[in-house]
Amino acid sequence: MGAPTLAVWKFASCDGCQLTVLDCEDELLTLADQMQIATFLEASSAVVDGPYDVSLVEGSITTTADERRIREIREQSKVLVTIGACATAGGVQALRNFADVGEFASVVYAKPEYIDTLATSTPASAHVKVDYQLQGCPIDRGQLLDTLAALLVGRKPWLPAKTVCAECKLRGVTCVLVADGIPCLGPVTHAGCGALCPRHRRGCYGCFGPAATPNTAALIPVLRHDGMSSGDVDRVFATFNVANFATERNDQ
Repeated sequence: MGAPTLAVWKFASCDGCQLTVLDCEDELLTLADQMQIATFLEASSAVVDGPYDVSLVEGSITTTADERRIREIREQSKVLVTIGACATAGGVQALRNFADVGEFASVVYAKPEYIDTLATSTPASAHVKVDYQLQGCPIDRGQLLDTLAALLVGRKPWLPAKTVCAECKLRGVTCVLVADGIPCLGPVTHAGCGALCPRHRRGCYGCFGPAATPNTAALIPVLRHDGMSSGDVDRVFATFNVANFATERNDQ
């Protein structure tokens, strides 16, 4: 039996999460000794046909061609892992979900009739079964490597469900929201970044998306108290995970 095969796929995205894979450098070389990197066009034009043991999917589904291709990838993949805010939440391009995409196209393109796009930008999970999700914009390289290592040895990846606030406490980081009055989305944001922004004395801006049970209704008055206007609050939630945060706020 040959080495397990890994495929990396791109949909609508900035390629930042694929670059995080490449940034693993030495670890990526070690991984290549354990897995055959069968398809990864960001790194090589060489392509090995499926089926694949593991597929990493970056980017959101924004066209009918994307819908067909994600289903084909799912059929060829034993395990499918979405990586990054675009693949797990629709990305910043999901702002189109709250407006008229036809109007956008008419303003941006000289020949909008040539544009074939969906009215929404959606995560892969809206179209196919997804086995694991790595959140972030971009993803955390340590979480990626741990997930791939877990899949190699046959264990379930460890993907924490706690918030960024929990990561701050574990790392001994003083709360910027309480101590400094800096607006911060840490209380409602999924962990995984290692509390990167609060460690540098700035507020979390939610790039890992909403936590499992985010209490945005309680956080918003605190953000307003710390100097954010209603428009500022709307904007800070309308970034990488706009679709997911909008859903959570509407539910409350």
